Amino acid sequence: MPPLKIGIALGSGSARGWSHIGVLKQLKNMGIEPNVVAGTSIGALVGACYAANQLQALEDWVVGLGWRDVVSLLDVKFSGGLIEGRKVFQFFEDNMPDLTFEQLDKSFAAVATDLETGREIWLQHGHLAEAIRSSISLPGLFTPYRTSSGRYLVDGGLVNPVPVSLCRAMGADVVIAVNLNTEIVGKHMRGARRVGDEFTEQSTKPPESEDQKQIRLAESDFFKKVSQMFSDSGSKDTASAADTTPGMMEVVATSLNIMQDRITRSRMAGDPADLVLSPRLVHIGLMEFYRAEEAIAEGEKTVRLAERQLQNLLGEDIRVSQ
Repeated sequence: MPPLKIGIALGSGSARGWSHIGVLKQLKNMGIEPNVVAGTSIGALVGACYAANQLQALEDWVVGLGWRDVVSLLDVKFSGGLIEGRKVFQFFEDNMPDLTFEQLDKSFAAVATDLETGREIWLQHGHLAEAIRSSISLPGLFTPYRTSSGRYLVDGGLVNPVPVSLCRAMGADVVIAVNLNTEIVGKHMRGARRVGDEFTEQSTKPPESEDQKQIRLAESDFFKKVSQMFSDSGSKDTASAADTTPGMMEVVATSLNIMQDRITRSRMAGDPADLVLSPRLVHIGLMEFYRAEEAIAEGEKTVRLAERQLQNLLGEDIRVSQ
């Protein structure tokens, strides 16, 4: 019998997606290296780096991100979305210039959504960076990506948040899915930690050096706009929690969470994975990309907890901790 062709479906989830790095690292430690990789949104970004053997380079970059670095990556453009996205993809330009799908060591595909028709688009050919930019274009946050044919593509999480079906279509015999949308519905409204709180609290701290001061002065107008959007409206000193109106980003984040949770449940009910890994990341907000270390650690922990299930699924050859 030929060896099993293992597929991994990396789901959408914004900043929670750094946990995919931990999942892939821990699987490799156990001797499991998927042959087929399908990703949606942040899952497409991490999956592309994995398929291009650049996962370690990505990890080195993201664990070094602070909240100031995240702010500096956000290039505001109030047209189709809050962020244009060019700075975010500087990593691809530096590490994988002009890389195509055909040059990858593993089979890889990304999911995007056609903004005009609502159709699910499977991206498997051409330039890798363009596909990732399309798949990760979260509506309202990133501007849609315009293809050479004139189509506008947005986040694949609108149609297929955890692309199990794409893995199977690419020939995977066994599919491991990573679902980042577990228990996220209502987390903002329940008073969990918010990204706006982080930006607002940190913005009052004095600069640590003259260079940082100059950077913050140059970005002051943008920073004010972002911090206002990420903060709750209403006065917390004079209004009770029950009377406080949710802020703009709180409403957007909660709405996206509800949508992705419902779509994930529906899609995976119709085409279930052989094993679902669900990192517990409800505490990490939509734009808290500077919390990579804890997200990666949670991804590793999730795989360790599923070691026996993986052994039962894939056979006795994998390394299991005693």
